[in-house]
Amino acid sequence: MSNTDQGHASEPPAPSRVTVGLDRLGRPVIAGLAYLGGLARLLLETVGWIWRGVFDRSVRIGRPAVYSQIVRVGVRSVTVIMLVSAAIGLILALQMAPPLEDFGQVNQVSTIIAIAVVRELGPLISAIVLTGFAGAAIAAELGTMVVGEEIEALRAHALNPTRFLVLPRVVATTLCLIVITVFSNLVAIGAGYAIGTTLLGIPPGVYRNNTIEILDLADLFTGLAKAGVFGIIIGGVACYNGLTVSGGAAGVGRATTNTVVHCIVAIIFTDLIFTAIFFALGWT
Repeated sequence: MSNTDQGHASEPPAPSRVTVGLDRLGRPVIAGLAYLGGLARLLLETVGWIWRGVFDRSVRIGRPAVYSQIVRVGVRSVTVIMLVSAAIGLILALQMAPPLEDFGQVNQVSTIIAIAVVRELGPLISAIVLTGFAGAAIAAELGTMVVGEEIEALRAHALNPTRFLVLPRVVATTLCLIVITVFSNLVAIGAGYAIGTTLLGIPPGVYRNNTIEILDLADLFTGLAKAGVFGIIIGGVACYNGLTVSGGAAGVGRATTNTVVHCIVAIIFTDLIFTAIFFALGWT
């Protein structure tokens, strides 16, 4: 047998189109499952440290670190979220008034704004704004620490990064988003009240009574439950993307961008799941 024949005989067969297609489909699926698994592991570890910090006296949660993150994540984002919430209230009032006026139900603007804001738009808009304001910053900060080998320095000193870096940020985003959602609801409803009682001519007493009658505690609690879960998603995704940075400064930029995209997509789909569950339970 000639050398040419031996070379042809040793070549592996070319992959089929089916194999290539499965490979292209399988790689992103496996990468996505690995991402979700790593994120779930980080959140479970964070919950474990919170549990130990509450019930084990030998483990202390760094309260100053939590307070500093609350100021950084929550307090500094309040102004932006309040402005957006006020705009949402004004937009809803102005958009809903013309079609309702055709049926002589302009007064129902108050009920629509109250339900839409408290159940959906309050937590959703607050979470999206907080994602761009705080989520990207958290990912960039932790990613820079990874690039600068500060995370490895913590591990070398027997300091757990989840306990000292992730926990304060996840707790801060969760608590802040719940509180901010309450203020967001009030501002949006107040903006609707202002435009409804002035430009739309709705009597103030009628507007207040419609708002109070249509809302109940279930509406408030469902919105706050969403806000709490959204806060966990923002903190967890931002921390995980930051801690898994690779590739230097370019990797930090990718982690920041991916954090915003991943958080918004996760928040929207989580909101859909919550809404479906509450609809099935008759809470909508």
